[in-house]
Amino acid sequence: MTGEVSDRLIELILQKVKELKGEIIELIVRLDHVHLFATFPPELAPKQIMHRIKGYTSHQLRKEFPQLKSRLPSLWTRSYYVGTAGNVSSETIRKYIEAQEGI
Repeated sequence: MTGEVSDRLIELILQKVKELKGEIIELIVRLDHVHLFATFPPELAPKQIMHRIKGYTSHQLRKEFPQLKSRLPSLWTRSYYVGTAGNVSSETIRKYIEAQEGI
């Protein structure tokens, strides 16, 4: 994800997170993956959150950038990683995400 596609992806994630009443703490789009550090209301399961974000962004990006349809069989995989902060500070998580720059 680069250029206009990356910029639009960020806009779409921001929209969907706001719609889901979440708050983004950190969002980084890499060439082949996204780091999203956010909080959401407890009544939303992580699976629901990821399904909605991935479904919405995939649909919109493939509609707005037709070249994504021919290059990729699907925009996202079904997999994702979700973790809870627990006793770890937000700053520790931010540092981890920043350290992933080369990955």
